[in-house]
Amino acid sequence: MHPRTIRRIVAEPREDFLARAKARRDRAVELRAQGLKHREIAMEMDVPIGTVGRLLHEAKKLAGSREDEHTQEPAAS
Repeated sequence: MHPRTIRRIVAEPREDFLARAKARRDRAVELRAQGLKHREIAMEMDVPIGTVGRLLHEAKKLAGSREDEHTQEPAAS
């Protein structure tokens, strides 16, 4: 069997992966809002400090893109 076939068979469904990723980002944002530093968040979540930075950056980027979607004016006809 080809390795690609095995990955496809055992791969996590995309929706599950996205939900898990969102939960991780939300948890990091929640801990940061409580005043924890990156190092403390990393210890709490049992991840490297760099991962905390990436999670917070992604959350900020996604929040910004959502705000942009809501603030765009409809195109004039």
